[in-house]
Amino acid sequence: MNPSVKIFSGAGSQKLAEKIAKRFGAPLGKISIQKFSDGEFQPIFLESIRGDYVFLVQSTFAPTDNLMELLLMIDAAKRASAYKIIAVIPYYGYARQDRKDKPRVAIGSKLVATLLQAAGANRIITMDLHAPQIQAFFDIPVDHLDSSAIFIPYIEQLKLPNLAFAAPDVGSTNRVREIASYFNSEMVICDKHRKRANEIASMVVIGDVTGRDIVLIDDICDTGGTLARAASLLKEKGASSVRALCTHPVLSGNAYENIENSVLEELIVCDTIPLKKESNKIKVLSVADLFAIAIRNAYENKSITSLFIHSQLRGK
Repeated sequence: MNPSVKIFSGAGSQKLAEKIAKRFGAPLGKISIQKFSDGEFQPIFLESIRGDYVFLVQSTFAPTDNLMELLLMIDAAKRASAYKIIAVIPYYGYARQDRKDKPRVAIGSKLVATLLQAAGANRIITMDLHAPQIQAFFDIPVDHLDSSAIFIPYIEQLKLPNLAFAAPDVGSTNRVREIASYFNSEMVICDKHRKRANEIASMVVIGDVTGRDIVLIDDICDTGGTLARAASLLKEKGASSVRALCTHPVLSGNAYENIENSVLEELIVCDTIPLKKESNKIKVLSVADLFAIAIRNAYENKSITSLFIHSQLRGK
């Protein structure tokens, strides 16, 4: 008898997990997060998972309770004799701490990888890691999904007459170049210099944007300051329109005000992190179909290459 699939959700990704389970074709598993007066909590599976493939959906955005909850869920599943435990992490928190870029700092993304493995995860399914090399921090399989499979159809239906793409910083260059290549479009780079985290000292545009309909592409929108500054600079340099596509809507601090007061036509994000509030300028595209396919392929030992932009580029 083949192991069956059980999909469960942490508190931080409940709505997305419901969509994923629906598209997969299975009910969301029953789990209770028991909370104590001192702030501790304890996940309890309310159904048998012995011998099952257990997929645990939880993005690890702030607060760190979301990460701790996922670790406890993994540990509970291991102790309940699950056959395989797959952590489905649409947004992998602490990914920006991927190297020792100054003395005496932690490498948070490596620590999180170690914790997930120590808790008992057998596989990770995630999307748009801030640095793809984070996959090497794991000694278990990592399926790294690409939001381009969601963003490309959206860009195509916009039918922008003078389409060009922009990287809001040098770190986003490879991501933007792949999509620009798909559309045979030009790309420019907004080179920024920071004084400190979340504070831009200066920014310059490398490339010609005159008369272009610019699409900025990044993996994370945190305070929105970089996008707002880049959009303003691109318009000053002659761009006809500027919009942005960002996978993970962290949207901390004054992000909503920064986006709403910017010259951006719109900000398109994925539902890897739930929005704190609605905004007329922010549109959400769901990753549920992509993760449902990835879960099915992982269960059936099939390739997930077809979910990557590289496959679309080869087939074009």
